[in-house]
Amino acid sequence: MDQLFRPLYRLLIALACLSMVAAFVIVMLGILARQVTFIDIQGLDAYAGYAIAATLFFALPTALMHGDHIRVTLLLDRMGSRTRAAFEWAMLIAGLGLALYLAWFAARAVWLSYITHDVSPAADATPLWIPQLCMAIGCAAFALAFLDAIVARWRGREWFIAGPGSVAE
Repeated sequence: MDQLFRPLYRLLIALACLSMVAAFVIVMLGILARQVTFIDIQGLDAYAGYAIAATLFFALPTALMHGDHIRVTLLLDRMGSRTRAAFEWAMLIAGLGLALYLAWFAARAVWLSYITHDVSPAADATPLWIPQLCMAIGCAAFALAFLDAIVARWRGREWFIAGPGSVAE
């Protein structure tokens, strides 16, 4: 499973990088438009927000893999090996449950926005299902990453990548 989903995680982190660059370009364009007073571009703030949200959600699986989410290592380091293993299993399963709920909620929000033709209240009037789709994809991949971590743990392999300064797990 590990080799199957790593390219997906790399694609999503590349999309997160592109979204971050897009947010930067949009903000700089907004600053430039304010300096040149005869240009008024409606909805730039909304588009910057969409790009930042896309960055956040696309980066969820890779951030989980690298241990960049809040993890309770202070507590884990003080546990015995059996207690730690049981606690890690419980937390992975709880994380999967929460991520699945979040993915379901995000997909439902996309569908509801699509069928009700909901648009952004900002000046851009973008159909909301378009930026919400980034959220749904990121949340689904986050749930998939938790499932991937559980399967790796079940097979006795380490899934998390220890970053610099982190405690090896």
